[in-house]
Amino acid sequence: MSDTTAGSETGGAGQEDWTDFAAEISDQVESFVLAVREISAGQSPETAISLLLLEVSQVLLAGARLGAVQDVVPDERFEPDTGGDADLEAVRTSLAALLEPVDEYAEVFDPYADPPEVVTTTLSDDVADVLVDLVHGLQHYKAGRVVEALWWWQFSYLSNWGSTASAALRALQSIISHVRLDSTVEHDDELLAEDRLLAQTVADAVAPPQGYVPRH
Repeated sequence: MSDTTAGSETGGAGQEDWTDFAAEISDQVESFVLAVREISAGQSPETAISLLLLEVSQVLLAGARLGAVQDVVPDERFEPDTGGDADLEAVRTSLAALLEPVDEYAEVFDPYADPPEVVTTTLSDDVADVLVDLVHGLQHYKAGRVVEALWWWQFSYLSNWGSTASAALRALQSIISHVRLDSTVEHDDELLAEDRLLAQTVADAVAPPQGYVPRH
């Protein structure tokens, strides 16, 4: 990232102000990591999609804060060894099994590309990839390398996990929209077959609150 600065939550102040900001980001990151691990355990599959929507939304708020502040400049030229990233393949595998009916989705990779590229990905891969980036920074933070952790979280937000989490959020929101809205469409024959199938598939996983009445 460049050395240029922009308006930020730290008011453009120096490195001495990163400690409190890093603690706040760390809390949000750790909350996301713990929540995704718990969701992937599959104890409450009926709420998995709704909870993932909430958790991904929350961690993207942390990402937006990282993207809004000035560039974090690490203390060292080379990144210290974190001791190896945590093995998160079990989480990835569990999420894939839990989300199997709606795991795969299509996404525009870069809306500014010419022409835009549509790619196929999976929610389980995306959430696990976000987890890998966040855990990597968390390892720096817990080792006392506060600036290094912030630098990693900011850099990886801009280069990877921000766009990945944003795509996952859009897919999760779409699932819930299909379930909540497709059943209220008056002319059901106008719906695409795959949309009807999607709504039927996840209806049991994301049920509307009792007494819910759609607004038109």
